[in-house]
Amino acid sequence: MKERIAELVTSLQLLPHPEGGFFRETYRSPLKNVEDQSLMTSIYFLLTVDSPSRFHRIKSDEHWYFHEGSPLSIHLLTENGHETLQLGTELINNQLPHLLVKGNTIFGSEVQGSGSYSLVSCAVAPAFDFSTFELFSKEELMKSYPNHSEVITRLT
Repeated sequence: MKERIAELVTSLQLLPHPEGGFFRETYRSPLKNVEDQSLMTSIYFLLTVDSPSRFHRIKSDEHWYFHEGSPLSIHLLTENGHETLQLGTELINNQLPHLLVKGNTIFGSEVQGSGSYSLVSCAVAPAFDFSTFELFSKEELMKSYPNHSEVITRLT
């Protein structure tokens, strides 16, 4: 599997992402909203067992699309606590090949089980902008979500 990960990083020209994993922006809409922000961006996103997506928040909605590898658990921290969404192709196991994380949600993702990687795409609308990207520390999240220390520890 390490060979496949290296092949994906090379062939898709992926770079390390600040939240974890590897990515490359593949599209940025030339169309703009009234705030002069692109309407949408899309990326390839590769997560590995050793490099999950750490808890973060963006202002826009983010649509996730599964391509290959092991299923992905997307962990949400909301006013209701912790919720986990499953991204993958095993519908019988409550996985979905596409799902939405609503804007302003704190979330992080990790490869399920003993799988070594997940290749997905993410489309963000309005467009992703690092100026609105917030990465959280364990200490910050434990203040608001003390009952979820296990997942917070793994994804910070």
